[in-house]
Amino acid sequence: MLTEQRYELILRLLEDKKSITVAEVRDLLRTSESTVRRDITALDKAGKLTKVFGGAVAKNYQTFTPAEPTVAQKQDVNLEEKRRVAKYAASLIEPGDFVYLDAGTTTAMMLDYLLDDSVTYVTDGVAHAQRLVKKGMKVILLGGELKASTEAVIGTQAVQMLMNYHFTKGFFGTNGITKKTGFTTPDINEAAVKSMAMEQCKECYIVTDASKFDLISPVSFSTFYGGTILTDQIVSGYEGMQHIVKVP
Repeated sequence: MLTEQRYELILRLLEDKKSITVAEVRDLLRTSESTVRRDITALDKAGKLTKVFGGAVAKNYQTFTPAEPTVAQKQDVNLEEKRRVAKYAASLIEPGDFVYLDAGTTTAMMLDYLLDDSVTYVTDGVAHAQRLVKKGMKVILLGGELKASTEAVIGTQAVQMLMNYHFTKGFFGTNGITKKTGFTTPDINEAAVKSMAMEQCKECYIVTDASKFDLISPVSFSTFYGGTILTDQIVSGYEGMQHIVKVP
């Protein structure tokens, strides 16, 4: 395929999705990652798109910075709203469930309300696993590389482990939510773990305070309708959607 044809397809994909990853373009064009990265770099220099870590976003489209705040920086933000969402989310877990718990500050707050030791938890959050064990819960910690800023396990090994599990329920955090880009996060490797875990869940829940709506982080890990959203209030423009639940 000629270079100009690749450029055209990349820009057309961006027009539809607003954000793309190197991996999905590689698979679509059936070329190498190095070629895709060179194409994205060239298009960025030409002002046709904005290059971000692991991919690209449409030019002038609102994004987060790819640098994600640490757990310590996020844990006291919108504290009461997160606690309400976490308490409601925890109430959805039933005896005998096989549950995936994503790393994150809101999912961490769920731990305060988990009491049933007949439930098995799988998590990529090291701190989550430690607290669950102290509570006497059965917990499986994914293996792989530990990401310092979010204290989450990432990488190919974690994704491969998830392929063997079939969860009754999963609870996930997100850095941004829009109708077009779905649920997004700054790190392509963390997105891969989230995406695979969601695929393995019978029921998926996104636990978030309302501040994440209409924000976009560089990498999508699910479509907007990929899970039920549990939040503290319904934001303008999202009213009447059955998969968005305002918690009590």
